[in-house]
Amino acid sequence: MGSAPASEHDAASDDVCAVSQNVYLPRSVQTAAKLLVVGHFAVGKTTFVGALSEIRPLRTEEVMTQAGALVDDLAGTKDKTTTTVALDFGRLTLNDSLVLYLFGTPGQQRFTQLWQDMTRGALGALVLADTRRLGQSFDVMGVLEELDLPYAVALNEFDDAPEHDLAEIREALDLLPETPLVRCDARDRISSTRALIALVEYLLNRTSDTSDSELEHA
Repeated sequence: MGSAPASEHDAASDDVCAVSQNVYLPRSVQTAAKLLVVGHFAVGKTTFVGALSEIRPLRTEEVMTQAGALVDDLAGTKDKTTTTVALDFGRLTLNDSLVLYLFGTPGQQRFTQLWQDMTRGALGALVLADTRRLGQSFDVMGVLEELDLPYAVALNEFDDAPEHDLAEIREALDLLPETPLVRCDARDRISSTRALIALVEYLLNRTSDTSDSELEHA
């Protein structure tokens, strides 16, 4: 058998290296942070994690059945055929020393206990919301508040969703003044990154404020 040209070997080696670099973390990474991506059924969590993850995301989607239609609100989701039944997982390396692990939770209320368990060790959560079904976000935010897990809210802008002023949305969701509220398109990496940055900046500011308060009372 003849050997392949050197250029082909080089190209193959480059492909292997590229895959390895994407799959394995650099040895310089010292800190890992866990963040949740939460929201009601069919709000775009799987899409969001997939848009941001630098590795092939872990997904646990199953085909929806007629039995599920009896308990899941399919209004406004006529094209949805699968649903997450455990979690979505993705990874995003921010710099040489810090990596984010993204955990997307199932949205149906019957899985609430599962994603309550997933909050353990999480620094915060990004709540995806849909302006067509804002009322369904209250239960999600309520659980986060009960668990004292800080969160930001990102409006996933579906093509057929009505557009409202952010101040109106903030009032409708009864958000605290300091809770970040941004718009995003879960299909777009840049837009999703901005939403994630809003959450991370909020968490960093909370940490700084807590440290300052502890110093004042020391």
